[in-house]
Amino acid sequence: MNISPTISEWLNLVLRWTHVFAGIMWVGTTYYFTWLDARLTEEEKATSATGMSPQIWMVHSGGFYVVEKRKVPDELSRKLHWFRWEAGTTWISGFLLLVLMFYLGGGALVDPDVSSISVGGAIAVCVGVLIGGWLVYDLLMISPLGKSESAFATVGYVLIVATAYGLTRVLSGRAAYIHMGAMFGTIMAANVWMRILPAQKKMIAAMLEGRQPDQRLAAQAKLRSKQNTFMAVPVVFLMISNHFPGVTYGERYNWAILAVLILLGWTAAKFIRRA
Repeated sequence: MNISPTISEWLNLVLRWTHVFAGIMWVGTTYYFTWLDARLTEEEKATSATGMSPQIWMVHSGGFYVVEKRKVPDELSRKLHWFRWEAGTTWISGFLLLVLMFYLGGGALVDPDVSSISVGGAIAVCVGVLIGGWLVYDLLMISPLGKSESAFATVGYVLIVATAYGLTRVLSGRAAYIHMGAMFGTIMAANVWMRILPAQKKMIAAMLEGRQPDQRLAAQAKLRSKQNTFMAVPVVFLMISNHFPGVTYGERYNWAILAVLILLGWTAAKFIRRA
């Protein structure tokens, strides 16, 4: 399908602008709430003997803010502010960018020097990676392996490296990098919409029925959100990797460079989370 160059340019601009801005809001709120939860957990331990609710005082934009953590709200009639469309908008705009940049025409998707795969076959591989990446991740999370963060991270990393190697042997280097980032982004968005939000809704439904909410749901949602913070740093790099072909996807061992950069991203996320 051929699109007018002018229309394609405007679509690229609008989608990229939307994608980047929505991503800033999503990653920002994810890291903010992760930081907030860590500080409130510390306060909770410090005030456990007093019976007081943990609070965090902050100053920003000329005002003082007090945030309090509660496992059960005192008034269910209060308005709850959900954080979901940041993730939804980021993923939708990102997928539309994939369609515009790689799937329409397919010139940037395949490289004859890499493989002889057809454009249709390459698109099928890409979509399969996005869907399959989420399914494998989710199955690992609900399996016994998901109970050990270190074991899960080890197995997950091996699968990530294998996927990166496979994609760089089928797609162009640039497309392989972008689709690895898209796979992480899909997992993150699916975590929000298919695991975190449903868990929160079940907890609210239990409170409305006068039942104690299942804290296991809260723990599972918290773990998924934590893992999103670790995926966010590699995703941001992979999304901008097309600006640095000489040291990333354009290299002979681009899959190995990607594997190292993901580890560096996870390490950086660990320090950022504690900041």
